Amino acid sequence: MEHATYFQEFLREEVNINDSALDLLESRVDAVFEALRADEEVGSIISDMIPQGSWAHRLIIKPKPGGDFDADFLLEMQEVKGWQPTRYIDEVYYALKRHSVYSKQEFGRKCRCVFLKYAPKNDIGCHLDIVPFVTLQDGRSVIVNRDDDVWEPKFGSTDPQAFSEWVYRRDELTDKSFRKVVRLMKYLRRERGSFNGVKSVILTTVLGMQVSEISAFNPERYKNLPTALVNIVEDLDIWLQANPAKPHLPNPNGDGTNFDHRWSQQTYANFRDRIHSIATSMRAAYDEPDKAASIKAWQDLFGDKFRPPQQGASKTKAAVSGSPLILPGSRTTRSSRPRAG
Repeated sequence: MEHATYFQEFLREEVNINDSALDLLESRVDAVFEALRADEEVGSIISDMIPQGSWAHRLIIKPKPGGDFDADFLLEMQEVKGWQPTRYIDEVYYALKRHSVYSKQEFGRKCRCVFLKYAPKNDIGCHLDIVPFVTLQDGRSVIVNRDDDVWEPKFGSTDPQAFSEWVYRRDELTDKSFRKVVRLMKYLRRERGSFNGVKSVILTTVLGMQVSEISAFNPERYKNLPTALVNIVEDLDIWLQANPAKPHLPNPNGDGTNFDHRWSQQTYANFRDRIHSIATSMRAAYDEPDKAASIKAWQDLFGDKFRPPQQGASKTKAAVSGSPLILPGSRTTRSSRPRAG
């Protein structure tokens, strides 16, 4: 059985992150951005910031106690003559190191970003990934690969909003169910721990690849959340079973980059096996005609917190908020920042 009301309650109470956590995240991003712009060494070449990843796409889920959540954002920077790609990440790192507050926090450099961690609040941690996004003098827009000291992409420009547009279109095609499906699968990944090596961008991409203009032609296919969940995960299972070896995974933004480096053949093989089992279990729970048996089957997947809606229970802000995704033309204004609805 579908149990659509159970799913909405489950999302609201157990999966969606609340707006107070997002407000804290937003205030931290704003503060870091202003601190970097005020830095005497690098501030003059910083022009703007663009939310990215799960934050921009409204795909962050509520962390477990002792866990954390994060925000990625592009830091728009002008090209400086004579600087190699690696230097842009280094200069952001040194700006944090010079700062009176952030120098006391844990921070460091990764391949494409500088990370900044915060002390846990109410047993929930938080970190930011700051990605230098450089406009070159020839007009190209690129990010940095620090490991190889090169620009990405090698040719052309990266489009920081195209992935958001792609996610948004998947949501339109599924009657606003796609992002809820992704959040449910992220919750399943977290609770079961069975495909932890699959990063959020990979999970979002491979789920989104199963949604197309053709698949959405049948309005019954995505008529509600549990129906969309079962159909998308089953389609993903079919695609995975057709590809025993890890397939090439191009970035849906069409800039020529790919996510192949984000997972290994071993990670892929485990994911392939787990999705096959999960898809089978979801279909069995969905098709089970006995209400109690169906609920039990769904609980075997999502846990005992998948339960009937509480009569008279108040809705959390995360459940009713409905701000749009970050799309072209929406940069740093607080009113356009992503929320969980």
